[in-house]
Amino acid sequence: MIKGVRVIKKSLLISYFQCTLSKNKLSSFAVSLPMQRILYILVYPILWLISKLPMRILYIKSTALFILVYYIVGYRKKVVKENLALAFPEKTQEERNKITKAFFKHLCDLIFETIKAFTISEKEIRKRFLVTNVEILDSYYISDKSILLMAGHYGNWEWSGILNKLMKHQAHAVYKPLDNKQFDDLVKKTREHFGGIIVSNRKIVPVLFRKWKKGIKTLTYILSDQSPKLNAFKYRDTFMGIDVPMFTGTEELAKKLDFAVLYLKVEKVKRGYYTATFVSIADHPKTYEDFQITRMFFDMLETQIRENPAHYLWSHKRWKHRKQ
Repeated sequence: MIKGVRVIKKSLLISYFQCTLSKNKLSSFAVSLPMQRILYILVYPILWLISKLPMRILYIKSTALFILVYYIVGYRKKVVKENLALAFPEKTQEERNKITKAFFKHLCDLIFETIKAFTISEKEIRKRFLVTNVEILDSYYISDKSILLMAGHYGNWEWSGILNKLMKHQAHAVYKPLDNKQFDDLVKKTREHFGGIIVSNRKIVPVLFRKWKKGIKTLTYILSDQSPKLNAFKYRDTFMGIDVPMFTGTEELAKKLDFAVLYLKVEKVKRGYYTATFVSIADHPKTYEDFQITRMFFDMLETQIRENPAHYLWSHKRWKHRKQ
């Protein structure tokens, strides 16, 4: 029993870093390269074996993990409750508690869905992550238009790698490298499972510029609800009614290269099943006022969050730099 709990906690921790990618903290508990390698050698076989299990078994494990995380460990529960109080001051404590519980259930599902992404087949992920209107990308391809695809930490963002199999554009996704090289390679390998190209946030601009110059049409997936560094933002606005610094890199890149901007609206239909819909934001971004595209993205994301708040990633301190 104790050994099983330890395995679950390791799986939770590693999967959490993989599915968020926004916290470059893995070295905080792996202080040396040898220790990082040992950690990887110990944990990776466990994660791989788990990923080979059928989804119905994984969701049984997810339920067990939820009981552990929510009722016993209390993993980041304080952060989640603080975030929900900031975002939904109009709701009662009882209502926010229900959202908290539903969020942790979803988070545990997401962790095992992320692990499943190591080995999931194309046939199965096509069934579970259904893109409703992929045909709209054809018009952009015909008109020689590359695309920046804005998305939030909502629903399931790890299964979006299947997009590469559904379109003519060359698929890219932006990520923040991890300190642990072994786990960083694992993240890249998993996200490139269906042929997409994973590029670090430090290299994406020159990569896309070179491909634009060569006439290669690309679609680049960017999680755009990140919290920028305090000394590196250009714009503040409200997110869920809270004044915070905004990440504007996607909009700036779109205007520089004249790429179309779309939003990927991911919705959880039921446990283990999602739909994804492309929503146009700006076909000609240079015609928009500064930061207007960023505002439009956050409006779309907020609408989704307010409709079903449990499926947003509340366990990060997204509002830590809010205006007091």
